[in-house]
Amino acid sequence: MTDKTAPIALEDRDRHGARLSSPSAARNRGPIMTALSARLPEGARVLEIASGTGEHALALVTHRPDLSWTPSDPDPQSRASADAWAEDAQGRMQPALDLDVCAQIWWKTVEPVDAMYCANMIHIAPWAAAQGLFAGAAQLLSQNGALHLYGPYQEGEATAPSNLAFDASLKQRDPRWGVRPLADVDALAGEHGFVRAERVDMPSNNLLLTFQRGVA
Repeated sequence: MTDKTAPIALEDRDRHGARLSSPSAARNRGPIMTALSARLPEGARVLEIASGTGEHALALVTHRPDLSWTPSDPDPQSRASADAWAEDAQGRMQPALDLDVCAQIWWKTVEPVDAMYCANMIHIAPWAAAQGLFAGAAQLLSQNGALHLYGPYQEGEATAPSNLAFDASLKQRDPRWGVRPLADVDALAGEHGFVRAERVDMPSNNLLLTFQRGVA
């Protein structure tokens, strides 16, 4: 996340003024909106990490007008795009924050939230990004809050061949990247007091994972 030479996305994006349009967001925002909105409590304050274009945020608050959604991204063009899409959100999307989860105590200026959401980040970032994400979640989430992660994962022999091929492609781009073993993510969650509460199959061999605080 802190490598300024890395691409901000693995796809070409269309631009209309400040608004960026992501082909992958257009494909997956419907299924994500349905699955994630069913798992967010009424009136939830949501912090999205690595929001990208901001299209997912707009889709969620349009579907769930009770939500208050704060996007974030270390990339200024992505933040500008999220703020531009927020013009259609009737005040339910807050200004995008400049957050880099690889930075030390990145959460220090962020208000507590009821839920956090992060899509398609930890496989195109160093492992330190996943570590920072969970460290911040431990600081920011309310006691009953949850961290929701979307993306591809490796699950041993059950790993989809397409995810294995994607992992190899990512490692060719940057050896620090890769489709993460789900067991490694679960172990990292445990280091920060979280347990995986739910695993939901999503289209194209992706998963929606929900992590909550473990029983003390």
